[in-house]
Amino acid sequence: MWYNTKQMKEIIAAFDKYLGLQSLRFEAVVIGGGALIIMDIIDRKTKDIDCLDPEIPLEIKQASVAFAKSHSEFLLDENWLNNGPESLKRELPAGWQIRLQTLYAGESIQLTCLGRSDLLKSKLFAYCDRTNPDFSDLLLMKPTVQELADSIDWVKARDGNQAWPAHVELAFTVLKKALKYE
Repeated sequence: MWYNTKQMKEIIAAFDKYLGLQSLRFEAVVIGGGALIIMDIIDRKTKDIDCLDPEIPLEIKQASVAFAKSHSEFLLDENWLNNGPESLKRELPAGWQIRLQTLYAGESIQLTCLGRSDLLKSKLFAYCDRTNPDFSDLLLMKPTVQELADSIDWVKARDGNQAWPAHVELAFTVLKKALKYE
């Protein structure tokens, strides 16, 4: 199942309440479509919440699976809360942890996401790696010419394939044209 802005916010609020009833707390850095939806930057649908850091504790993972089963109205996949992008934290620019911004502050859940520069770099890398849905997300994030210039070398360094830098250049050119910078 895919969720839009209203549904994702309802899921997070309900999971916050659910964790409180279980006397559990969860703090995490989230990225991807789920974070952009919660931030009201995009209104596309997504099917999960990608936790960058920390590794989801076993009791929280078990609670997220139990929540999915007990809240059938949300039609959640058992892996709706996951550490899919965890390896990215080793790739992010130094100091990313001090640039975090509050995303959701509930009673039992505290979610942060990357600061704009780091979040933009992660989205640009994802766009160059797979294109959809990241291209549309980037159009809505509206990176400036300077933000793109500040990000391109970092994105180029993310893949050792000889063709990668030229691919990144082309992808950035396409994005700049779509943003009407060229």
